[in-house]
Amino acid sequence: MRKSIKIMIILLLIVALGTSGLYAYVNYNTKKWTSLVYPGIKIGELDISGKTLVQAKDMVTQKYQSTMLKKNVNIKTPQKTYSLNFAKMNAKYNIDEVVNEAFNYGKNLSLYEKYKLIRKSEGKVITMKFTYDSKPLTDLISNMKKEINSTPKNASIYMNGDTFIVTPDTKGSTLMDDKLKKEILSKLNGDVSPADISVSAEIKTTLATVTKEKLQTVNTKLSSFSSDFSTSAYGRSTNITLATKSINGTILMPGESFSFNDTVGERTADKGYQPAPVDIGTKVSSDYGGGICQVSTSLYNAILRSNINSTERNHHSIPSTYIPLGMDATVDWGNLDYKFTNTLGYPVFIESIVNNKILTFNVYSNSSLANKSYTLVNDIYAAVQPGPTQYIDDATLPVGSIVQEQFPLIGYKVRTYKNTIQNGNVINRELISNDSYQLKAEVIRVGIKKVK
Repeated sequence: MRKSIKIMIILLLIVALGTSGLYAYVNYNTKKWTSLVYPGIKIGELDISGKTLVQAKDMVTQKYQSTMLKKNVNIKTPQKTYSLNFAKMNAKYNIDEVVNEAFNYGKNLSLYEKYKLIRKSEGKVITMKFTYDSKPLTDLISNMKKEINSTPKNASIYMNGDTFIVTPDTKGSTLMDDKLKKEILSKLNGDVSPADISVSAEIKTTLATVTKEKLQTVNTKLSSFSSDFSTSAYGRSTNITLATKSINGTILMPGESFSFNDTVGERTADKGYQPAPVDIGTKVSSDYGGGICQVSTSLYNAILRSNINSTERNHHSIPSTYIPLGMDATVDWGNLDYKFTNTLGYPVFIESIVNNKILTFNVYSNSSLANKSYTLVNDIYAAVQPGPTQYIDDATLPVGSIVQEQFPLIGYKVRTYKNTIQNGNVINRELISNDSYQLKAEVIRVGIKKVK
């Protein structure tokens, strides 16, 4: 019995000593990893097993952060390459966070779990997060736009004597900035490769609306129309001259529209326009720009004779002295306009000239259009004489005085046609307008105020 007890005690002592020895062994082999990263731990592709916190941070910083800060974003254009360093974008990885995570991995386990993890690590890969400030990239692309973007310049045409001189057009360019930024941002993904990011910027070429090749098709005069304002006083003559000059050199590409008011602009004293007689309804008054209806009328006649009809045209309420009935075109800023669209298929060049109080519009385009000519004829199909003069007593006028309030107006109805002539024959007649001019009896105010 005593022998059995002794054996039992010896066995227990052996077990106790073995357990104590095992614990000491496990504790020893685990404790030495207390200040080290456990085996099998990687940050990205970098194995930092057995490294202290400081060593691990230095290794990660050297391999990733230092390498990444040497990288550039290179944007290639046909003229130059623009570069932006990662450091200027404050590009960085969350190194402190991931190194601490790697260092602390497994440290919260029990002693034997730690030992097992150290003895037979299954490995652990920790991924870094990459951040940057996109503003420097936005600023770079904005500066690129300032250098690259340009507006195309239209060709121009002018006459030197009887010769057309055409200056060439220039192309414009537009950086496709949104597409460029999107492509760059898609590549700023924290790739640990030391290679730069390189992209080619797309630059769109923009063409001028009016090109030299198109303007060179203008080579012949299609029509001309002149009117005389030699009897006009200074104010009216000044207005006609100013308005005419503002139209000279107008170019209309095929399908492009012309507005008299948009081209000439508002008739103001600041622009040099003078007060002059102007038809308002059935009366004559005075206003800035009076007389320029002779300009719009002359242009209307020249344009019709080049085979371009109007899209907006208004006739006067009363007949004009400088043009046959049905062939006038009145304008009024903000109210009445004269408009047309180039329907010829070629550019149109308008030349306007004032010489010795003769106003002339010449319309030029391609010679292929000159095989026909166009004339205007009117048909006055009604002319009604005004009734007898109306006399109105006016107590504001002294006895014996008279004032003509309304001059007599014959009422006209007139149709205007455009004849197409080829080889001396009228091959077509087109109704252009059907106008009515107001009928008005003469009105005279008679003074009845007695003078004391």
